[in-house]
Amino acid sequence: MIKAIVFDFDGVILDSERIMYLVMQKMFHKYHVDLPLSVWSQAIGTQHGFDSIRYLEENGHVKIDRESFLEERNQLFNTLVDREDVLPGVESVLRQASELGLKIGLATSSKGDWPRRHLKRLGLADYFQSIKSWDDVQKVKPDPALYIQSLQSLQVEPKEAIAIEDSFNGSLAAKKAGMYCIVVPNAVTKQMPFGHVDGCFNSLQDVSLTKLMRFFTPAENK
Repeated sequence: MIKAIVFDFDGVILDSERIMYLVMQKMFHKYHVDLPLSVWSQAIGTQHGFDSIRYLEENGHVKIDRESFLEERNQLFNTLVDREDVLPGVESVLRQASELGLKIGLATSSKGDWPRRHLKRLGLADYFQSIKSWDDVQKVKPDPALYIQSLQSLQVEPKEAIAIEDSFNGSLAAKKAGMYCIVVPNAVTKQMPFGHVDGCFNSLQDVSLTKLMRFFTPAENK
């Protein structure tokens, strides 16, 4: 029986992944270097696997001051993302979960102050009983540690929880933790392979938790 739902943050609750890609493209174009989505996607859903500045230096034949580059990138990114509203369907799913008595958690590879600030800004913070982030684990997604800690915090078993993800790395982490996982791909993750997940939706507006709970409940428990 499903007892909990665990959200990813970036790309699921807030459209931050698309904005970061646009910002990085703008930064790269200053040096006349293209940043293909196929390359950038290596960084989505994790904090490991792709060094964007090294890629820029190698392809632009330039030396980048990392501190200045990141400061400019973060300033532009935060200016844009602070204007963003919650993604469509998120509030509906949160309300459904609350009305159904489900425990609600969040598992993100970002540092903890990032989702907390935006959840508060968006008026969603009170929905979450557990927030697990980069600060809480030694390895982030695709390692399952964030989801394992979320399950422990919510006091549920893996097959009693559904993860909501948007990326390959994130969904792989959820499946490694033994959870059910649905994905809602966005503009920068829709080309990723998702054959390992339990469901794929165009938008959270299409999600009925009652139907998902029934679908993921073993026949002997129905």
